[in-house]
Amino acid sequence: MNLRIACALLTCLCLLHPVLGEEKSKPNRLAKEASPYLRQHAHNPVDWYPWGEEAFKKAKAEKKLVFLSIGYSACHWCHVMEKESFSNAVIAKILNDNFVCIKVDREERPDIDHAYLTSLNVLGQRGGWPLSMFLLPDAKPFFGGTYWPPFDKEVQGQSMRGFKSVLEGILNVYKTEQKNVEDQADKLATSTRRVLIGETVGLALIPLDKALVNASVEAVQEGFDPKYGGFGSQARNFQGPKFPTPCYLKLLQREQGNDTTGNIKSIVSFTLDQMALGGIFDHLGGGFHRYTVEPSWTIPHFEKMLYDNAQLCEAYSRALFNNKNPLYS
Repeated sequence: MNLRIACALLTCLCLLHPVLGEEKSKPNRLAKEASPYLRQHAHNPVDWYPWGEEAFKKAKAEKKLVFLSIGYSACHWCHVMEKESFSNAVIAKILNDNFVCIKVDREERPDIDHAYLTSLNVLGQRGGWPLSMFLLPDAKPFFGGTYWPPFDKEVQGQSMRGFKSVLEGILNVYKTEQKNVEDQADKLATSTRRVLIGETVGLALIPLDKALVNASVEAVQEGFDPKYGGFGSQARNFQGPKFPTPCYLKLLQREQGNDTTGNIKSIVSFTLDQMALGGIFDHLGGGFHRYTVEPSWTIPHFEKMLYDNAQLCEAYSRALFNNKNPLYS
């Protein structure tokens, strides 16, 4: 008797399975997009819209905020956030119920990416991808970030807010302080516009003179990590992620001949040594990874960027010419 019941239940489940599976895999609007990156999100439970008039019309009609997510196919953390958050039913429900969600491929729309990345920088945050921005229905941003884990967690002894908490916080602030949020969006839009057209003091097109170069060199030296080499934030105790920043190294190399103290040469040599011996360098395949997740150059993020390696090749070649250190060859 029990066996017959079990068989009957199994049969029902088998009959239901295709229906349930078909419902879960129902594609959203991104399935018809030309971008392969956008199509990768076509089966998310998030009700994604491509960038366009339809999305903003819906936001205005329903008086909803807009969540804008910008990424690209080769972006590791874009795929992580897609798997952790955009495929999560709980988070998808919060997004679908309270936001109009827009997905953008930065390689397809670099203009949109540049504008909103600039606004994030104006907010005082370091940009990156996925670029996660919160907008009013008129497309003005008021808050943003990059990657968030799905839920609150501890990273290197510090608490990191999860995406779910960020969404809930945004909704609460907008509900209780809507006028302040709208004022913030207006100010941010104005500041971003000024930066984009080069009108902000310090970001305008000004002559590249010796005073500016000296100020830049001084600022780079202030961010030097004396323990492990490289550059970061003293306020954050040089915590990761740590990037190789070859542009800083090349600037210092060009100026080290004018430094009578030898400090610049020491900074450059120590940093190049630490990177060449550390995990950021691929000792098997060659080349440098994009960054390490901690400050000691030990644990790399396994992604290599051509623009980084081209500049690092130049920095190490110049150091080899000056120092004859075989480590740089």
